[in-house]
Amino acid sequence: QVQWCEGMKAEFEKVYPDITVNFVRMSSGEALTRLRNEKDNPQFDIWWGGPIDSFVAAKLEGLLEAYDSPNLANLADPERFKDPDNFWAGIYIGTLGFATNQNWLDEHPGVEAPRSWDDLLKPEFKGQIMVAHPSSSGTSYTALCTVLQIRGEEAGWDYLRQYAGQVLQFTKSGAAPAKFVAQGEAAVGIVFSHDIVAEMEKGAPLVLTFPEEGTGYEIGGMGIVKGARNLDAAKKWFDWALEPATQELGPKYQAYQAPTVKGATPSRPELLEVKLIDYDFDYCGSNKTAFVDKFTNEIAAADNLKE
Repeated sequence: QVQWCEGMKAEFEKVYPDITVNFVRMSSGEALTRLRNEKDNPQFDIWWGGPIDSFVAAKLEGLLEAYDSPNLANLADPERFKDPDNFWAGIYIGTLGFATNQNWLDEHPGVEAPRSWDDLLKPEFKGQIMVAHPSSSGTSYTALCTVLQIRGEEAGWDYLRQYAGQVLQFTKSGAAPAKFVAQGEAAVGIVFSHDIVAEMEKGAPLVLTFPEEGTGYEIGGMGIVKGARNLDAAKKWFDWALEPATQELGPKYQAYQAPTVKGATPSRPELLEVKLIDYDFDYCGSNKTAFVDKFTNEIAAADNLKE
């Protein structure tokens, strides 16, 4: 979120006062599209944040620069938290959850907050679900790929057709449904749990639940852009982002993701104490373009996304 980006900019500039950080906040799908469009004339040096499925896709398309940072040694689980060829590294972990508006539940006695993927298909949630569109949002793509892994592709796509029929509106940003559900625009949002907690911390009337058959999760990534003009500065950011003290800055800026490095204390360990599926990042990353195109062309177009 913008607040975290602004905080990180300020914290980095304290450490490196001779470097000025300029950033553009985009959802993962937008970032990947922008890097593709600017491949021959890169406008960015480093891409920081968003699920690594997009970074896997970017690596395959030759959009990232490998970097063997000395601070990769800080990663708690190098096999899971970095690319084998050092094209990206993980900087946080987040689990998918459901955000339900408590006021809406109070007005609908007998209806409970969803606790499984099947619950989202219940008639009482028809036109009451908000989720981002997988073409623009890594959050939503994580949800899509979670369903395909739990159910298999054939049954998974059948489910996704029904699920899309329950959606009131698709948003552009993955975190946005938590805000809109908090405002009462829909009953349920499918969002990373740290973004739900961030709204709850502001006093939003939300109930956080997790799907009991298992939930997908993200490893938030970062990677240096191929052809970066300010390569030395990009490497400094990359190194700095893998320091324990840096990863503990999140809660100061209302970001509650779990850290990926040893020695950093998670602010909300309970967000990882849920049933996680064995999420296959390579499968989801290498199929990203095909799966997003299928969803967009066969299930729900990506025009008129709610900002």
